[in-house]
Amino acid sequence: MTAEILTIGDEILIGQIINTNSVWIAQQLNLMGIQVVRMASVADDKTAIIDAFKQAEGSANLVFITGGLGPTKDDITKKTFADYFNTVLEVDEVVLKDVTSFFTKRGRELTEINRQQALVPKGCTVIRNTNGTAPGLWMEKNKTIFISMPGVPYEMKEMMSVSILPKIKNENTLPNIYHKTVLTNGISESALSELIEPWERTLPEKGIKLAYLPQPGLVRLRLSSMGKDLSALKEKTNQELEKLKTIISKYIFGYENYGEESPSLEKVVSDMLRERGQTLSIAESCTGGYVSSLFTAIPGSSVIFKGAIVPYSNITKHTLLDVDSRIFETVGVVSKECVIELAQNALKKFDSDYSISISGIAGPTGATAEKPIGTVWIAVASKDKTIPLKFQFGDNRQRNILMTANTAINMLRKLILKED
Repeated sequence: MTAEILTIGDEILIGQIINTNSVWIAQQLNLMGIQVVRMASVADDKTAIIDAFKQAEGSANLVFITGGLGPTKDDITKKTFADYFNTVLEVDEVVLKDVTSFFTKRGRELTEINRQQALVPKGCTVIRNTNGTAPGLWMEKNKTIFISMPGVPYEMKEMMSVSILPKIKNENTLPNIYHKTVLTNGISESALSELIEPWERTLPEKGIKLAYLPQPGLVRLRLSSMGKDLSALKEKTNQELEKLKTIISKYIFGYENYGEESPSLEKVVSDMLRERGQTLSIAESCTGGYVSSLFTAIPGSSVIFKGAIVPYSNITKHTLLDVDSRIFETVGVVSKECVIELAQNALKKFDSDYSISISGIAGPTGATAEKPIGTVWIAVASKDKTIPLKFQFGDNRQRNILMTANTAINMLRKLILKED
């Protein structure tokens, strides 16, 4: 079974809001074994909406539509929906009762414009909205089912979870789709592709698809398979994962189950420290506190996070973390010597088990011939060992900060594992 997802609204096309609805709907459909073949955003324009409906008809079994069901004049989806199905709008008494109750409970007057929410296309199946006033609409044309829902995310999600998805599941025999994603760090997408190419070449014959999902400092590898027997799909995929681990185990830091939140590097490391009863401190310069914010965004981070210093200038490196000022005059702050002192002194100052230190040139200024933009020194330290490494991340400031953060946290992960 296939599906298309259409989001209606000028606010999406001009970038005023982020289209999270399509992502969530696609995840839920995938978990049910429904393949999404297209996503599209459409303007608040009758012709554009009709054209999108025509294109979807016949090319998918299900068409999920969000947006444009409100009571104001710019919300034209419902009227266009009725025109497309060559029908008229009529008052649905159940919806009118729901709308009236919605306003009464909130001590608000039901206006004429709100009463219009009870208008639905004649002949449609109404999907009740328990969190708002706009009902969902379900109609079929030429064996394609069109399902129109409000654009408000919590209204749409409740409608999908309680009514729409159970109805689809009860009325259809659906296959299983299984995804498993491998999270890697410390290797580029192209290098990873070359390394696993012989293994990857064998996947199609086993009915497994592989997708590369790169982001700064990380590459996610998603394995996907489809079939009737979910346990068989999992077994087959896990067998291939075991083979993959023998090739790239040193780059793998975690796994992601589809539909669940992906474990971040900082969450993985935070959990490792928590399990071991250990703590962390950070001295970061060119990342400006970004690495610290990643850890403190995790609930309960005070258990493992002792604190951080952001010594952005030379004088603060010296006065707050006792970096020898002669380093500034000889090798400079972007150096092995500097990050070693930063890491070791942060360790002492906060009395932590581990520390991370960072000093670099994020850009776009501050570069020299010897140290171009993107030059970063990172050190991780424990009470027994300090590991400094130099990196060259490129000439984009924001990307350099992201790459530095992911690399630094992964260096700490590796040090913790070595000391187990």
